Amino acid sequence: MTLIKNLLPLLILASLCLVGCQKQGGTMAETVFLNGHIWTVDDSCPEVEALAVVQNKIVRTGPNVEIKKLIGARTRVIDLQGKLMLPGFIDAHTHFLNGGLALRSVQLRTCRTPEEFISRIAAKARELPPGSWVLNGDWDHEQFDPPVLPSRDWIDAVTPDHPVCVNRYDGHMVLVNSLALKLAGIDRNTVSPPGGEILRDPRSGEPTGILKDAAADLVYAVIPPPSLKEKMEAVRLALKEAAANGVTSVHDMSDASSFEVYQELLRAGELTARLYVYFQIPEIDSFLRLKIKPGFGHPFLRLAGLKGFVDGSLGSATALFFEPYSDNPAAYGLLAAHMFPEGIMEKRLRLADEAGLQVAVHAIGDRANALLLDIMEKIIRENGPRDRRWRVEHCQHLRKSDMERFGRLGLIASVQPYHAIDDGCWAERKIGPERVRTTYAFRSLQAAGAVLVFGSDWTVAPLNPLTGIYAAVTRKTLDGKNPGGWIPEEKISLEEAIKGYTIRAAYAEFSEKEKGSLQAGKLADLVVLDRDLFRLKPDDILDTRVLLTMVDGRIIHSEPEFLNDEK
Repeated sequence: MTLIKNLLPLLILASLCLVGCQKQGGTMAETVFLNGHIWTVDDSCPEVEALAVVQNKIVRTGPNVEIKKLIGARTRVIDLQGKLMLPGFIDAHTHFLNGGLALRSVQLRTCRTPEEFISRIAAKARELPPGSWVLNGDWDHEQFDPPVLPSRDWIDAVTPDHPVCVNRYDGHMVLVNSLALKLAGIDRNTVSPPGGEILRDPRSGEPTGILKDAAADLVYAVIPPPSLKEKMEAVRLALKEAAANGVTSVHDMSDASSFEVYQELLRAGELTARLYVYFQIPEIDSFLRLKIKPGFGHPFLRLAGLKGFVDGSLGSATALFFEPYSDNPAAYGLLAAHMFPEGIMEKRLRLADEAGLQVAVHAIGDRANALLLDIMEKIIRENGPRDRRWRVEHCQHLRKSDMERFGRLGLIASVQPYHAIDDGCWAERKIGPERVRTTYAFRSLQAAGAVLVFGSDWTVAPLNPLTGIYAAVTRKTLDGKNPGGWIPEEKISLEEAIKGYTIRAAYAEFSEKEKGSLQAGKLADLVVLDRDLFRLKPDDILDTRVLLTMVDGRIIHSEPEFLNDEK
């Protein structure tokens, strides 16, 4: 009797799987995967050999012998040949439309010298009609030797007929040429706006062409927006990039102007990744007026909530710290425009909480994080407990005394592991050896009870989740100078890193019951890799390729040689 009692829940679950299968078109599966190492991210049954799909749902997982019972005359059978299958990756922080636009723009991320930087801008200008803007870029001056900020003097001679506005890869600093300054009406008398800075030549007082954070908005205001057609083509490119990297869902830190593009692609049946879209927090009035609740929308396009900013970035020296920058003792960083006028962030977060909305707020410097945590703690204490799932985006530099607040307040730490191995090449030069000890503190945040969620911040970092997993597991900086890992005590396990890109990212969008693990009844969003991460040396993770990506039960990306081996 005891044995029967213990087995009863499993028997009921098995019968429910078969009933579900019958309801969706008979007892035969549409697609079956066999002979795999399927890591389900389901702690109750972490590894299985096979999996069956009907329409857009997983109907059963288990050993080959059981799943083969669901193979019919019309079932597509895919032999995994021992390959690793995981839940589809969920990127919890992207700038998706901008990522697509950047794929079509000048590429400056890999420039190692000023000469190469200038040459690429000149080449892009030659491709474009006179009067067209040269945009995006994603440059990183820390890669120059020595690191030096570019200036308009570098590029004026090669862009006399093309206004230029190219951003640093973190998005918190841009370089513009003299023509762009003229079009924006910026000169030596222009006052830096709140939340921004116009850098000036110390001798002449003239703008150098570097604009930080809110100051860049002065130029953005005169850049003609891309057409709907151009935006749709950019998102198509972004979707293709996502599929090739096994990304089946993205959290898009966007604004209201992007939503029309996604709606058009949804209407045309072209969305191949699930989009969970955040609007900028100043747009809160639209949510309140329409009484929009979290998760409103379609399975492929949902409104998430509101995205705010407390400060800037470390590389742009606009991340806000309690102590000055080590390489510039006069600088402490900047509060972002979303913090002005004083008290507006607390007011908006309070309104969001009263409306039941999710918020995701960017905070990088230790002081920015402390300010945000103070505001969130005050609101949570006054309004009482509920399932908020509020998010702190980046939370890169923290005081130890603030880490425990993440767990106590039930906050999500939405981090981007690749930033650790990138910024780690130069972060100590900017903030010194003591503050870097609690930089990108993944293990410490997890130990404090934070829900650790991973994303790329694309295009700030590559969209490929495998690069993020590699970074979280090894913490080896890109310059090769930390073979044992930069701040190695903050490494996390491979299992935890994968969860950050799957079930925990699903939790961050209130979708953990629908996706994020490979279980019967969940969406058939999955990825197959060409090698088994659990049997690799960590360094080999970067050489891993995506062989197949399935979204909603449909294969949207595959390597021909893999499917040619179908049985």
